[in-house]
Amino acid sequence: MIRILLIGPPGAGKGTQAALLAQHFGIPAISTGDIFRENVRNETPLGLEAKAFMDRGEYVPDSLTNALVRDRLNQEDAVAGFLLDGYPRTIDQVEELDDILEETDKKLDVVVQLTADSEELLRRLSGRAQEQGRSDDTPEVIKRRLDVYEEQTAPLIDIYASRSLVAKVNGLGEIGDVTNRIIEVLDARGLVS
Repeated sequence: MIRILLIGPPGAGKGTQAALLAQHFGIPAISTGDIFRENVRNETPLGLEAKAFMDRGEYVPDSLTNALVRDRLNQEDAVAGFLLDGYPRTIDQVEELDDILEETDKKLDVVVQLTADSEELLRRLSGRAQEQGRSDDTPEVIKRRLDVYEEQTAPLIDIYASRSLVAKVNGLGEIGDVTNRIIEVLDARGLVS
């Protein structure tokens, strides 16, 4: 099985590609954003706490996120493989993920970095806000989310690149074309059976 981390700025298509790749490989797509939004919708204590951060375009604190991911990666369907979308987002979360995987004698196989230019990201996120009515996609929050990504998440790419795990893929174009590009990159690394 394959263990994939999908990384890229908000609006790069991570959620869409995560669902398609998870189906293709028969592994669960684990999205912290989806889990947080579900908790917000259900008004759980975690959801209410997370909502305050999300509405400001900030990341939910590591302590909440790490506990959630640790629990999810230990569930039966993720034992043989998984696709992470939206985690890790900080250097501390990289270290936590390393610990989680080491405890179960696992490792990441690849970090797929979806790339897209800023103007396209703004267009996509603005459109998504109108279609889905997401409180975390207002113009001010979108700008803040892109800034937070550059400050906190972009440096993680260097960490994974130093481990020879990063595979850059252009996230622009037709959805199927992007999926095919990702599968080609994984195949070139010997990760597609």
